[in-house]
Amino acid sequence: MSNVPHVQSLTTTAPGPAPAAAAPAGRQRLRAVRPDEAPPAPDFLPPGATWMPAPGHVLPTVAGGAPMVGYLVLVPAEHAPNAAPPPAEPPQALPAVRIDQERRTAAVDGRALDLTYLEFELLAHLVAHPHRVHSRDQLVTTVWGYGHVGDGRTVDVHIARLRRKLGAEHRGSIVTVRRVGYKYAPQAR
Repeated sequence: MSNVPHVQSLTTTAPGPAPAAAAPAGRQRLRAVRPDEAPPAPDFLPPGATWMPAPGHVLPTVAGGAPMVGYLVLVPAEHAPNAAPPPAEPPQALPAVRIDQERRTAAVDGRALDLTYLEFELLAHLVAHPHRVHSRDQLVTTVWGYGHVGDGRTVDVHIARLRRKLGAEHRGSIVTVRRVGYKYAPQAR
């Protein structure tokens, strides 16, 4: 876009005698410039940035004045000036049981699990709500659907199968809450 003869510069000043009163501190305003004042685009753009004409409806209008032309500068977040680096988070261990809803796969310690449709749905629901106790009725309604005809023993059978497929090391992550139901409690590694 360097073929544009002149540019309206994005600056912190506003036209008129009292720019501080016209704009709050830190807010940028548009200022008309002469063609000889505008630097070539590559000189003022940060690396990786692009610029494009601003739509007319976002530009201020001055009664009796010439129409303003403005440009939007698009800067990728990693190249933004004055961008504070994201706070460093302590490294977290990968969860032992991972669920990929899009691919409908489950893995424990990187080992893929061979699950039926309902086993996958049950495990995905439990993993999505760790440490939350689910009654058998809640699980039947959520996983099987409200039209399912059956009892809580169906849930017990599926939980037993899931524990067997998780293996000896991780079967304890599905905890039985006596006389209530089940919860998923990921084990600290």
